[in-house]
Amino acid sequence: MDEGYEVESAADAAQARHALRTRRPDLVLLDVWLPDTDGISLLKEWSQEEGLLSPVIMISGHGTVETAVEATRLGAYDFVEKPLSLSKLLLVVQRALEAERLRRENIGLRRFVQPLVEPVGSSRLMQDLKEQVQRIAQHNAWVLISGEPGSGKELFARYLHHCSPRAQRPMVEVGVASISGEHAATELFGSEREDRINYGYLEQANGRTLFLSEVADMDVAVQGSLLNALETKTFLRVGGVEPVEIDVRVIAATHRDLEQAVGAGSFREDLYYHLNVVPVRVPPLREHSEDIPELLDYYVDVFVAQEGFPDRRFSPAALKRLRQYTWAGNVRELKNLVQRLLILGSGDEISCDDVALALGMRSRQAVTEIPVAFDIPLRAARKEFEKAYFEYQLDLAGGSISKVAQIAGIERTHLYRKLRELGIKQKPG
Repeated sequence: MDEGYEVESAADAAQARHALRTRRPDLVLLDVWLPDTDGISLLKEWSQEEGLLSPVIMISGHGTVETAVEATRLGAYDFVEKPLSLSKLLLVVQRALEAERLRRENIGLRRFVQPLVEPVGSSRLMQDLKEQVQRIAQHNAWVLISGEPGSGKELFARYLHHCSPRAQRPMVEVGVASISGEHAATELFGSEREDRINYGYLEQANGRTLFLSEVADMDVAVQGSLLNALETKTFLRVGGVEPVEIDVRVIAATHRDLEQAVGAGSFREDLYYHLNVVPVRVPPLREHSEDIPELLDYYVDVFVAQEGFPDRRFSPAALKRLRQYTWAGNVRELKNLVQRLLILGSGDEISCDDVALALGMRSRQAVTEIPVAFDIPLRAARKEFEKAYFEYQLDLAGGSISKVAQIAGIERTHLYRKLRELGIKQKPG
């Protein structure tokens, strides 16, 4: 078709049912009058159980208000009367496809505070990574994104998709851990019976990008089925007899060492090499700490806009404290910390003391998890405890020697000497 749409026609309801079994359409134009049944009955059949799987535009030369109302009740996007105006029909088609795209994007973004297209960060490391992802996006190669938990793997997957030729259609995101057990095959490949077709993740991603989050958690049995489908570009729905053809670009992500998983026998070697065509590593936040102020401002703006918090900004001392922090939870931990500070704090400025208190909530829990060694001499045990004690106090005080000396009840000069003996690096506040 001149407008760039791929069109498949069906002469009657039987052919329409068969076409629907063969391939999931993005949109259906359905005439009210068909040789073997009426379009409203077919629409009712398709809308049962889980509702319509694609937007439907009804067409009729003898439409009535009652027919239009019934079609709308059954979920039709619009009702167009004959004689058809091609320009009007194309406009309705465009609007229906755009509405469906936004609906799917909204489903995928509900769990996020705010849709973010481009990862935040102006450091050289982040700029290089974004440029690398932009280049990779122009090709159809599969990508394996690795990185620590909370570092932004899903965000970079979305950014890669956004920069790709497939960006006009939403990316299909799959939490791999959720497709395990007895229903794994149905969720991945879909199912069909005489009166109903259920489109699985693979078919939903046809012509799009399929993002497999934490792919290392996938059952070994599912790994084999997925690999076969992606290699042959065909699969059978559960209960189906006709192969379904697919064109899918795969982006996978993991925080685990997949090579190690292959060695341990928990991940298929052949699937690993198929996924790892182009590796992308998302760095932990501690490797680009110069981006921390920009990230803090971004998430303050997000929570102020989305949750109505008072606008508060970080003092220079607070920023310095957060630049020195290790961020074991990476960007996710930073985001959670900003929300905590906005909830608990008051005033226009977030101080170093506010930050120390908020970080201390996590630090106290971490300290209680330090194992106590009972099989070493008392002197060694005392040294281990003192080291953990002073590291904790320094972390809580933002590196202030004066505050730690006051809390510990010792002279500053004695504290300096103690820190040197224990091998603790000093971070003056």
